[in-house]
Amino acid sequence: MRVIAGTARSLPLKAPEGTDTRPTTDRIKETLFNILQPYLPGSVFMDLFSGSGGIGIEALSRGAGKAYFVENASKAISCIQQNLLFTKMQDRAIVLKQEVCSALCAIRDRRLEERVDIIFMDPPYNGGYETTVLAALGEMPYVTGETMIIIETSINAELAELSQFGFALTREKCYKTNKHIFLKRISI
Repeated sequence: MRVIAGTARSLPLKAPEGTDTRPTTDRIKETLFNILQPYLPGSVFMDLFSGSGGIGIEALSRGAGKAYFVENASKAISCIQQNLLFTKMQDRAIVLKQEVCSALCAIRDRRLEERVDIIFMDPPYNGGYETTVLAALGEMPYVTGETMIIIETSINAELAELSQFGFALTREKCYKTNKHIFLKRISI
């Protein structure tokens, strides 16, 4: 696993040992960031269920101004912190060791004045986390009609209840075993 492009290009990243995380493959990460590249410069990026932090670090490397990393596992948090130090991006990163919905509220309670431009989440597959997190995101003032939300999920996952949380599907990119679902807020 490595940083694909930008200021930290080709730097290797550590991943937590074990099977608790599934790092996004370089090929899928490159496809994702080819889609996101026009929106990254100066953006506020949020990496939920961060694992190794590879997605948020890629965003920073490609020009995001700030990134939030939200992860609850201690080994993964240690990995994120090591990767941020190694890539010299810790000054633009905020790492939160919390359950995702609690972290979203904590970010709101910090009176975040800016909007979050891009939110990426890669929750454990088939755990139902997507709907819980979308319900919480629907209540956050920093999620606007301009915020792009991307969910990495299994290829067979269906998110039928998006509109009840105020979101609409704008794009879907399928791979062999998983897919990226792109959402926008439709009501504020």
